[in-house]
Amino acid sequence: MVQFLEYLGNHLVLTGMWIVAVIAIIAYHQRTSGKAVGPAGAVSLINRRDAIVVDVREKKEFDSGHIVDSINIPMVKLSQRITELQKHKDKPIVVVCKLGQQSADAAKTLQAAGYAEVFKLAGGLTEWKAQSMPLVQR
Repeated sequence: MVQFLEYLGNHLVLTGMWIVAVIAIIAYHQRTSGKAVGPAGAVSLINRRDAIVVDVREKKEFDSGHIVDSINIPMVKLSQRITELQKHKDKPIVVVCKLGQQSADAAKTLQAAGYAEVFKLAGGLTEWKAQSMPLVQR
């Protein structure tokens, strides 16, 4: 640890560049990925603010289990089918995927299309299942 602190002290410019880079990466991810909400927060948005759930998984995965009343628009077709959500533009939207990674891209796409309140489900449907939340299965 002493050697590490000595290294930092001897290389102030390099240390400063690393700190700036880390801060820039964190700020970029927070700005571009949208707001994240956990399963309990999603349920609260759905029940109290009549939020719409958009599931961006493929149809086969969607049919194996999805959140009640969610709309399935696969990620690859989101930009073409975004007009289907036009009537829900004034409501919050919760975007769901399998692990919570694709939903960030989908949320960014929706925000670029003018949807103000877009949230991604943190941890995706995997976290939803882990917390024993209800699913519709066909």
